[in-house]
Amino acid sequence: MTGVELVERCRAVDPETTASTVYRTLNVLEEIGLVRHSHGQDGHEEFHVLPATEHGHSAARRAAARGKSRPLRRGRLTKTIARDRRFRVDLSHLMIVGRCAACSAST
Repeated sequence: MTGVELVERCRAVDPETTASTVYRTLNVLEEIGLVRHSHGQDGHEEFHVLPATEHGHSAARRAAARGKSRPLRRGRLTKTIARDRRFRVDLSHLMIVGRCAACSAST
């Protein structure tokens, strides 16, 4: 869910809800580990209840246009980056967009 969507839902319950209050609350919830933010294929910030496992997202171009993405779990790529660069990979901001078999077959 995006912050904008959450503000709209809150305003449906209480029309006087301010966006700043919603975003400050989301920041606190992230600080205490209850939610995590990431970025969708359109670059907008999204908020998720903390998932059981850390993951990024991947989406096929046509599916991405419809807002569909699949969880992308840790694998060889993140292990290679961590090893080669001595870098702790944070998948929460990772969105890989490409062409799935269906996208490739239709063009």
